[in-house]
Amino acid sequence: MTSKNPARSTSYDRVAGTSVERIAALSDGLFAIALTVIVMEIHIPRHEGITAESGLVAAIGSLGPRFLTYLLSFMTLGIFWVGQQTHLNHLHRADRHLTWLHLVYLSTIAVMPFTTGLLAEFITFRAALLVYWLNILAIGLVSLATIRYAQRAGLTSVGTGEEAFEALRRRLVVGQILYALGAALCLINTYWSIGFIVLVQLYFAIAPGHRRSSAPTEPERDSKSPK
Repeated sequence: MTSKNPARSTSYDRVAGTSVERIAALSDGLFAIALTVIVMEIHIPRHEGITAESGLVAAIGSLGPRFLTYLLSFMTLGIFWVGQQTHLNHLHRADRHLTWLHLVYLSTIAVMPFTTGLLAEFITFRAALLVYWLNILAIGLVSLATIRYAQRAGLTSVGTGEEAFEALRRRLVVGQILYALGAALCLINTYWSIGFIVLVQLYFAIAPGHRRSSAPTEPERDSKSPK
């Protein structure tokens, strides 16, 4: 009776895309590119026609909308990068499907320089603001999909993995609701929308966290017990 060769029985789906480190490396590279490209929408004023300090100051002031959209997108990309790192840090492994979900996620990140440039060029147009919001919505929805799949596929780290994923999921849902509210403000004025979204992002980025008291875990109880 011949034994079955395990090398021949292993399917491609089981061995493809299992490296969390490779996903993180690709993500870091693409985020770095996107963060660099968005600043290229801010162009140095042309020397032609500027003959005095007042003319240069006026030219710099005209770049205000582009600086505003740069700040908006820098915060957006930074927040989603931190969220993805949180997701990856609490995986014990990946699989082919999760890897492709992250590739879809990165495709929505790659669009951000385009939507940023569109909004910078047409900052008073509701359509430009809504396209930018749809980009944020797509990023959030794919993020939620990756979290849900990783949980259902049992890819989360034992211990804090599930808690971290639930915290990240809640943060994404609340964030998307607030972003939608901000987008709706464009019915009044697009600057209201941008200002509100920036405030939401500043809160998510720098606001202090609020810890809920919880019962001590087994290791904590053991460390506190008398020897």
